[in-house]
Amino acid sequence: MEREATTCEPRVNGETFSKWQFLVNQISEIAGVPAALIMHTDEQQHSVFVKSAGNVNPYLEGQSFQLHDKLYCSGVFQRDGELCVEDATQDPHWHDNPDMEFGMSFYVGLPLKWPDGSNFGTICMLDRFRNQRALQFREGLRRFSQIVEDDLAMLAEIEHRKQAEASLQKELGLREALIEERTRDLKDANIALQVLLKGVERSKAEIEERVAQQIKGLVLPHVSRLRQLNGDNERARSYLDTVEVNLKNITSSFAGKQAQALEGLTPTESEIAQLIVQGRSTKEIAKTLSRSTSTIDFHRHNIRKKLGLTHGRRNLQKHLENL
Repeated sequence: MEREATTCEPRVNGETFSKWQFLVNQISEIAGVPAALIMHTDEQQHSVFVKSAGNVNPYLEGQSFQLHDKLYCSGVFQRDGELCVEDATQDPHWHDNPDMEFGMSFYVGLPLKWPDGSNFGTICMLDRFRNQRALQFREGLRRFSQIVEDDLAMLAEIEHRKQAEASLQKELGLREALIEERTRDLKDANIALQVLLKGVERSKAEIEERVAQQIKGLVLPHVSRLRQLNGDNERARSYLDTVEVNLKNITSSFAGKQAQALEGLTPTESEIAQLIVQGRSTKEIAKTLSRSTSTIDFHRHNIRKKLGLTHGRRNLQKHLENL
């Protein structure tokens, strides 16, 4: 059995309810009273939450009373502590209270509170006459009320943890949804980037093709014409051959490697390296550049050193062609 105190309070589970049932039964038996009750308060309604067993108990589970100053339990709340009425028939304030309909002129009750200090209700024992045995059991009733309040504290803690867990689960759900959203955004961005990169590659290829076509159509014909005009000038022909080869290299996919390798060379070394690629001998290069063969050999040595060709067997021309 599980009882809900109010819509905003923790539920009293079946195990706790059974425990409280045992407590009120013990109170009734030990104190010798026909009625031991745990009452619950919800705003202005005060109802029987747990009642001691037995036919002599006139109260019904769930029976409700309106809170007002003539109700025994209202006196408990007003005092915020124990109320003891030994004989209501002799007390002007209590002689017409609602419990007198059941003849309950004897009452001892204590407040029951949640851990935050708010009222849960009361625990009380009632009889139709002044009960000396029950009066002697007042401290026992206080101990039992503490047991009930300890249970209320436990229920509140359980509810707090459930709410904390629910809040955590909700937060985790929001985080997971955010991560999924960010992941989708990243995937979309990655797809867009791939499309953009493909577009860049296409544009690059188109530009390279256009440059190659322009070099072949607009530049190389003039180089051929200059070669015809300078047919008798060997030095001029040599330079024109170099220009033509370099223009063709620009349009090839390997021009980048060669250009990068030649960046570390001096202008003279770069010039000699380009003539070497064309297959020119040291003597031919010396004649073309109007230098001595020893000077060309000196530069060839420096070129090999800068390109990392420390082993003399490696061919400089082949290395430059592979670039």
